[in-house]
Amino acid sequence: MSIRPTEIKLHQTSRLLEVAFEDDTRFQLSCEYLRVFSPSAEVRGHGPGEGVLVTGKEKVNITAIEPVGNYAVRLVFDDGHATGLYSWNVLHDLGVNQESNWRNYQRRLAEAGASRPA
Repeated sequence: MSIRPTEIKLHQTSRLLEVAFEDDTRFQLSCEYLRVFSPSAEVRGHGPGEGVLVTGKEKVNITAIEPVGNYAVRLVFDDGHATGLYSWNVLHDLGVNQESNWRNYQRRLAEAGASRPA
């Protein structure tokens, strides 16, 4: 069963997407975080272990939020990426797991010899 958002608000200046859900959780998700964890096949691949490490998105922003039926939104990023559908469950999961996802992302960057500004 899908948990539905009650509010989605883009803060373009701070590059944050604020999402509130019907279970009273509220998350502030950076555009960079949403971009590097895009649910698109381009980022996640088509099967286990096929995902790519997305880098260089520290200043990426969202230019549009497009509803997709009653179950998702398409986020359009200013780097041209617009293929991922962020279902309500995906957005909620990204919020709940934001800290651990970000730690894993930073670990993967270090393992790849990549870095990002703090």
